[in-house]
Amino acid sequence: MDNIHIAATERSPEINFNFQDNVFLIKGESYPEDVPAFFGPNINRLKEHLDAMDSGSVTFNFELIYFNSTSAKVIMQLFDLLEESADNGVDITVNWIFEAEDDNMEELGEEFGEDLEAVKFNLVAQDS
Repeated sequence: MDNIHIAATERSPEINFNFQDNVFLIKGESYPEDVPAFFGPNINRLKEHLDAMDSGSVTFNFELIYFNSTSAKVIMQLFDLLEESADNGVDITVNWIFEAEDDNMEELGEEFGEDLEAVKFNLVAQDS
C-alpha cells in the first residue's frame, strides 16, 4: 500500500501514514470545512491496512494544536479502530504529543486515553 502524505494547511492537519514502517502521524490544527471528506479516505486506507495485520506493531502519533468537535469525533473513531486492532493481536502504541504549557490538549489526551484498554497510550509533553 502506498504511503499517504498530506501537507498541513491553515485548517487541516498534516497526515503522514507510513504503511511500510507502521508509523502514523496527524499533526497540526484540524478544522477542515468537510471533515468526513478530508479524513474519510485516509481512515479507510488505514482500516484496510490494520485489518490485514494479525501481529506486528504500530505507532500512531497525534500532535494536534487544536481540533474542532467534528474532528474530535474522527479522533474517537481512530481510537476505536486502533483499540480493535490491539484486541486482535496488533501491538499498538499511541503517543499524544502536546506542548507542555497546553493544559487543554493534555486534558483532552487524558480523556481519550482513559477509554483505551488494549492500546498503550503515552502522554508526551514537549517544550515549545
